[in-house]
Formats: sequence, structure tokens, C-alpha cells
Amino acid sequence: MQKITVLSVGNDKESYFTEAVNEYKKRLSRYARTELILLRDEPIPDAPSEREKEEILRREGRRLLDAAPADAVKIALCVEGKQLSSEELSALLEDCAAAAPGVAFFIGGSLGLSEEVKRACRYRLSFSRLTFPHRLMRVILFEALYRAKSIAAGAKYHK
Repeated sequence: MQKITVLSVGNDKESYFTEAVNEYKKRLSRYARTELILLRDEPIPDAPSEREKEEILRREGRRLLDAAPADAVKIALCVEGKQLSSEELSALLEDCAAAAPGVAFFIGGSLGLSEEVKRACRYRLSFSRLTFPHRLMRVILFEALYRAKSIAAGAKYHK
């Protein structure tokens, strides 16, 4: 059974996001072992300079990479990534399962992901050209993962 790790900057302040993630994690448990790792976000000044933004991204990125499973295929969620259909995401997960024991998805904080994290990833994935809050992106990702694994299993959920 594939191990899927989602690493995300920031915590859930609203319980409805946590409840939604937990529901999709429960559904996904039929197809994969999952882990959600939430890492604290760096405080951002009201009007940060470019240098301050880079330092915040660097610190958050280092924590993300340090917490990631070493043997996982790494995938960055970022707006400039490739957009996939549900069927294509399913195929990507199957390819990752053949290549490594696990897959790790990275979700950045309000400033996104550092270039260091993006460079460390084999794939860059985008769910939209729109920007989503990281709390909502976790829900979207877990639903998409459940849908992708349902497709691979031949279940009817994805229709």
C-alpha cells in the first residue's frame, strides 16, 4: 500500500477544514497510508521587503524538506506547476508507487514555496491558476488524491 505524505505550512484554525481533510483521509485509507504534517508558519511583517520574504520562504522550505520522507517522490504544489486531470493524477500516483515506497506533496504558506523546495521535487503540480489558502488546498488535495486512487481501483466515486 502506497504511503502518501502531505506536508503543509500553517495550521487549521477552523475546524471545518480539519473535518473535511479527516473525512477524505478516512476514505483514502482504503487505498493508501496517509500522513499530514503541519509545520508552523513564519510570522510575516505587515510590509515585508523582498529580502524578508526570501528569508521566510527559506526557513519554511527548510522545515518542509527536513520533515519529508527521504525515500518519497516529492511533488510541489505551485501555481506554475502542470495541471492534470483526475485520470492523469491517478496515473502519476501509480508511476510514483512503482518508483518509490511513498510520495510527498508540499503545500507552502501564504508566500508559497521556496525555490529550494521546488528544485528538490520531481514534479510541480498546479490545481489551478488561482491561488488558494493553504488550509483549503489541503482539502482539495486530499479529495483529489481520494478521487485518483478511486480511479486506479476502478471505483465509481470519480464519475
